[in-house]
Amino acid sequence: MSNDDKGVLHRGGAHSSPYPVSRLAPAFDSGELASEVARAESMLSARTGAKLRVIADQIKLLQQEARKVLADAKEEQTLTRAQCAFKRIPGRTYHLYRKAVGEPFFSMLAPAEWGGEVPYTFLGSYRLETDYSWTPADRADQPDDTGELVTQLLRIGGLASRGEG
Repeated sequence: MSNDDKGVLHRGGAHSSPYPVSRLAPAFDSGELASEVARAESMLSARTGAKLRVIADQIKLLQQEARKVLADAKEEQTLTRAQCAFKRIPGRTYHLYRKAVGEPFFSMLAPAEWGGEVPYTFLGSYRLETDYSWTPADRADQPDDTGELVTQLLRIGGLASRGEG
């Protein structure tokens, strides 16, 4: 803008003017506008911060879940690689032992079935599932209601198949 343009007024219609052009227009207070902008920015900052805290909490929960999945996978791998001198059959419970020196191994004999003192260190009993995952025997009788929960969620969402619910 040159020195000659300083006194030039808006030449378009009043509806497109960047400032009031009528004495009937509401008064314009730049201080009020500045405080309104500051309030809006403060509220935006608070909303954004709250949303980011929710996301950060979700990230922490996902990290914990990822650690649990990796720990479970490591345990499953140990069980899957344990020595076994018989064919493993899903649905059966096997007993994990360790000799004084060596890898863990599965036996069909529970600690009480050895007829005396168990010659090995007992590590736990596990049921082999149909998907070849392992369930600790002490949790094998607990019902798995995950399938029912999924069915209920599908029903709520209107997605349950006709044969369900």
